[in-house]
Amino acid sequence: MAKSIVQEFTKGLWEEIPPFRLVLGLCPVLAVTKSVENGIGMGLATTFVLIGSNLLVSAMRKVIPNKIRIACFIIVIATFVTVVELLMQAYTYALFLQLGIFIPLIVVNCIVLGRAEAFAFKNGIIPSLADGAGIGIGFTLALAALGAVRELLGNNSITIWSPWDLSFPMILGSSFQPFTFMVEAPGAFMCLGLMLCFMNLFEK
Repeated sequence: MAKSIVQEFTKGLWEEIPPFRLVLGLCPVLAVTKSVENGIGMGLATTFVLIGSNLLVSAMRKVIPNKIRIACFIIVIATFVTVVELLMQAYTYALFLQLGIFIPLIVVNCIVLGRAEAFAFKNGIIPSLADGAGIGIGFTLALAALGAVRELLGNNSITIWSPWDLSFPMILGSSFQPFTFMVEAPGAFMCLGLMLCFMNLFEK
C-alpha cells in the first residue's frame, strides 16, 4: 500500500510530469513563465487546486451521479480556484497582478480536470492526495525550470521571489547580451521545444 502511494506521488515528478510528458496545460506554461517567480506562483496555485479538488472528488465519488460528473468536477475545481484567487489577492497581490487572468483560468486547466476524471473519481482519498501533490509539484518544477531558462537568457538574471528579494542579476556576466525574444511568446515555444528535446535525449 505504502509503495503504491509513493509511486502515485513520484510519477508526477518525471514519468507523467506536465507539461513535458502529458503535454497538458500549455496555455499557462507558455504565458506566465517569463520569470521563475511567475512559474513558481502559478505552479503552487495549481497544486493547491489539484490537491483540494482531488481530495473532494475522491471523497464524494460515490454520491456524484455519473451523468453529471464533469459539471460537478468543474464546480469543485472552481471553488478551490476562488479560494486561491482570494488568498493571492490578500497576501501576494503583486504576483496576482502579474499572473492576471491565468489564475481564474485554472478552472479549465485540463491537468486539473483530467486528474479528477482519470484518477480521483476512481480511487480513494490517500492515493488521490498523493496523485494531486505529485502532479502539482511536478507542474511547479516544470514551470520554474522553463521560467529560469527564459529569464536567464532573456534578462541575464533570475528573481525567485521579489518580496524576499531573492534576485540574482548579471549571472552570465555584464558582457552578455540578453536574447530578449526569450521572454516573448516565440521564446516560450522555442524554449519548451528545446527542453522537450533534451528530456527525450536524456531518457534515451
